[in-house]
Amino acid sequence: MKILYFAWVKMKVGIAEEDVTVPEGVTDVAGLIAWLCARTPRHAAAFADLSIIRAAVDQEYVPFHHPVDSAREVAFFPPVTGG
Repeated sequence: MKILYFAWVKMKVGIAEEDVTVPEGVTDVAGLIAWLCARTPRHAAAFADLSIIRAAVDQEYVPFHHPVDSAREVAFFPPVTGG
C-alpha cells in the first residue's frame, strides 16, 4: 500500500510517501494510523492530534473508520480550506 503525506504532515513525518506492507489486523484508517505511530516517533508526532488530520483512501475523503483492506493508496493531510 502506498501512503502519501501532504503539507505539515509530510514535514513532521519527514517523507512525502512510502510503500508499506500493512500487518494483518489493520483493517481501517484508525488502525493504520495507530500502526504508523508505533513505527517511528516522527509518525507519532504527525498524528498526535487527529482532530487536525484528514484521510483519503484511493483519492476519496473518508472517515477514520473506513476500511483499508483493499486500498492501494491512503493519503493524510491537514483540513483543506479555501476561499
